[in-house]
Amino acid sequence: MEKVYIDVSKMLKAISDPKRLRIVDMLSCGELCACVILESFRITQPTLSHDMKVLTEAGIVLDRREGKNTFYSLNRPALDQMLTTLGTMFQPKADCICHRSAE
Repeated sequence: MEKVYIDVSKMLKAISDPKRLRIVDMLSCGELCACVILESFRITQPTLSHDMKVLTEAGIVLDRREGKNTFYSLNRPALDQMLTTLGTMFQPKADCICHRSAE
């Protein structure tokens, strides 16, 4: 279970930044070229690359190269799993961590 906490916390940390959360929102409509994402912000290309690396390493975003362009899309299965996991964590259950003695 500890791995679940680590994985979900990485994803939450990645989207806790308002700019990265906005990027995720943009990608909810479909795949976008990095150049299109960059046009929506007043940031440099290296800053966008860093943000996309954070989102990719957290498993939220997938990337693919096509020539000189990089295209990004949401990793929907990973996001769905995160939402399911959070929903389970926020509900009372028989094997809830609160029923266990301190470890």
